[in-house]
Amino acid sequence: MTRLLVLLALCCSQAFGQTYPSKPITLIIPFPPGGSTDIIGRVAAEGMSKELGQPFVVDNRGGAGGAIGAKAIADAAPDGYTLGIATLSTHVVNPIVRSDLRYEPLRDFTFLSQIASVPNVVSVHPSVPARNMAEFVAYAKSNPGKLNFGTPGIGSLGHLIGETFKYSARVDMTHVPYRGAGPALTDALAGQVQVLFDNLPSSLPHIQSGRLRALAVASEKRVASLPDVPTFAETGHPLVNDPSWFGLIGPARLPADVSARLHAALVATLKQPDKARRLEDAASVPVGNSPEAFRKVVADALDTTRKVVREANLKFD
Repeated sequence: MTRLLVLLALCCSQAFGQTYPSKPITLIIPFPPGGSTDIIGRVAAEGMSKELGQPFVVDNRGGAGGAIGAKAIADAAPDGYTLGIATLSTHVVNPIVRSDLRYEPLRDFTFLSQIASVPNVVSVHPSVPARNMAEFVAYAKSNPGKLNFGTPGIGSLGHLIGETFKYSARVDMTHVPYRGAGPALTDALAGQVQVLFDNLPSSLPHIQSGRLRALAVASEKRVASLPDVPTFAETGHPLVNDPSWFGLIGPARLPADVSARLHAALVATLKQPDKARRLEDAASVPVGNSPEAFRKVVADALDTTRKVVREANLKFD
């Protein structure tokens, strides 16, 4: 009897994998529209829809530095019809700084593939009288607590970068959290906050147009689209120099055949010339690594960030 049940389960699994997907797939983006997660997630959704032959329905579910959307992904049925985007905020920063988190970053998800590696950037409103990082640090030191820096929320990657920069530069600035990078960017463009810590893709067009002034990028080397902007390491702040990443995930216990189909569809998407170009135009580097490699990226980032937060005694209240 037990053997019969095993055979039936195997047959059902194989049949499911052969027919998957047979209906639209929901992609939860754990931040509001307009930010880098939204930009990169929509590129992936469009390409995978083409590869899998089913529509992707994008569900922007922002709030709590991405924790609300990540929890929804973790709670979804493990059938391949609800996926999501993982970021440093959702899977590294939140698990370290939030005591109220209701998901475990490694246990509660199926890791499918890293989509892209993305530089981070600190930029200022043109009203700030600083043309470079040295001038900015001097200005911030002479005006303690008067500069406001916007981020996608408490416990977000932007928050971590901002607090790490404050520690590295020994400056005092006031944190203004938003419900995502899009709203933070809107207020930075309006001058409601003078400083913005963000992923580069969402800020790049406004830096290129002159509505924001970039001071440094978090990247191994300078970004081709902003060749005159130094890295944080070049400006003397190597603690802030790690780039960001975005990846495709599902809830834990996705069937292996479904996971393999999704991984193949994403890798194929990143090879589509128009999708690769859109990512590269947004200063993002397409990746498409294995599920095991992506999970290791997350685990290693958790270890490294815990060490930085502990040694720098960073606060996230």
